[in-house]
Amino acid sequence: MNELLQPGQLVQSRSGHPCKVLKFLGGGGQGEVYKAEWCGGEYALKWYYDNSATTDQRAALETLISEGKPSEKFLWPEDLAEASGVQGFGYIMRLRPSQYKSLVDLVTGRIQPMFLSLIAAGLEFTRAFRLLHNKGLCYRDISFGNAFLDPDTGDVLICDNDNVAINRKSQGGLLGTPDFMAPEIVRMEALPSNKTDLYSLAVLLFYIFHLGHPLVGKRVLNIRCWDLPARNEVFGNKPVFIFDPDDDSNAALDLAHDPTGETGGTALINWNIYPRFFRDTFIKAFTTGVREPDARVTELEWLDTLANLRDSLFKCACGTPNFYDPEMIKASGGQPAPCWSQSCRRVPKLPFRIRIGKAVVMLNADSRLYPHHMDDGRHFDFSKPVAEVVRHPTDPNVWGLKNVSGDKWVATLSNGALKDVEQGRSVPLATNTKINFGKVEGEIRY
Repeated sequence: MNELLQPGQLVQSRSGHPCKVLKFLGGGGQGEVYKAEWCGGEYALKWYYDNSATTDQRAALETLISEGKPSEKFLWPEDLAEASGVQGFGYIMRLRPSQYKSLVDLVTGRIQPMFLSLIAAGLEFTRAFRLLHNKGLCYRDISFGNAFLDPDTGDVLICDNDNVAINRKSQGGLLGTPDFMAPEIVRMEALPSNKTDLYSLAVLLFYIFHLGHPLVGKRVLNIRCWDLPARNEVFGNKPVFIFDPDDDSNAALDLAHDPTGETGGTALINWNIYPRFFRDTFIKAFTTGVREPDARVTELEWLDTLANLRDSLFKCACGTPNFYDPEMIKASGGQPAPCWSQSCRRVPKLPFRIRIGKAVVMLNADSRLYPHHMDDGRHFDFSKPVAEVVRHPTDPNVWGLKNVSGDKWVATLSNGALKDVEQGRSVPLATNTKINFGKVEGEIRY
């Protein structure tokens, strides 16, 4: 492919600052992306091919630049760019740091983040799209090709934001990535909107946690050619969730029956790791949510579910992360499910936990509490801990909850005694200990 721009070439941004092309990074369906120097830093410069450099695309970019990014998670268009003697135009955006990997790398196994990073990524993607939708915009093309995460931290970035549009308005003919498109778009019954974004977000989250597509089950074994008509049938005309509790016509097959994993085998392995409340949210997303766009799982529902999933993490003695499942505990008379690791399969011992309102947080050796747990006005704020589990400095068998909030707590110990807990001090982890954090109270259980 002949590159549209050359290293060392200068293009002019609309704001008047020159932009110097440094090197070619890659090309796609709409144009080419370069590393560039602009305003004293390194940025990415996307330059459109002639057939994509339309007046509609330019107007859309101008709207997005004037609107401003919904959050720092979006690699948002910051300025338009033109060059003398070169047809078309481009735009400047932040450069994606190298530690951010495509979700394609996750699905193919090239990266294997810990559960905590996956949950953090799910929260960040969901929160980012919620902010976008709150501005009256829809993304139109949510897919794992446009989503990147830092596998160590779960921090995320979202690219290709030049396709963002005003909600429910067609623009440039983009309908989305086929496997992520809502069934009504596949059937050509609707245009992209916030409602169709919610479906695509659910598919994205399913891929993150289950490493497969929610609608690709045993039915594909009867498809001789995985062409457009076949995809339209599976994703649009007759979409059936591979874990639909009332319809097993497209059920996921285990790897023993389909070693290739093409019919949901990988998803099936992961499905049973998670607690019932998490699975139920996906069931809603791909049963009721498939049939009724107005009843889809909202961003707020996903955020609540993901935050609860984060709080339910604990480790088996073998070191494998497991999840506290209240439904399983209730059904078994108090015992958690066996550890999902095939090399263990023992019933794990539950750690101390703390109930704060309706939330139950597992208190592992490295657990922390955040403003999300303590303040109704700061839901989903996991930015800075306010409490952390610590080991006693002289007795390694004694654990406590340390105050790192800056506010004083008042604890009612298991013997009824009251104790002020200043910043830097700890409360021993003991059954029936209650802690008044100021706005809420928590009770430690075992």
